[in-house]
Amino acid sequence: MNVTTLNSLVSDAHAAGNNFHEFLRRDAMSAGMYLLSADGEDDQVPHREDEIYVIHRSSGKIRIADETFDIQPGSVIFVAANVEHRFTDFEEDLEILVIFAPAYTGRG
Repeated sequence: MNVTTLNSLVSDAHAAGNNFHEFLRRDAMSAGMYLLSADGEDDQVPHREDEIYVIHRSSGKIRIADETFDIQPGSVIFVAANVEHRFTDFEEDLEILVIFAPAYTGRG
């Protein structure tokens, strides 16, 4: 895959049936779509990798360590490795592009 769209990645993630669908993996980085349903909860734990999140759809908040930030479509968020973080207060399904560096190795 060299060129795609966020809408296509979201469709692929829904088809896979998981709330996280990895679509790219290299040694130095990986990327996936993270989907949270409006009635769901973000139960992630800190990761061993740095992360960049790009909000594709919905709005709400993200808590990073002791700070809370508003998010909306187009928001770009950096979370350093091993830092506690969680998406909250989203009323519609949340669709997020996630980029890990180095490549994602699994939960915390």
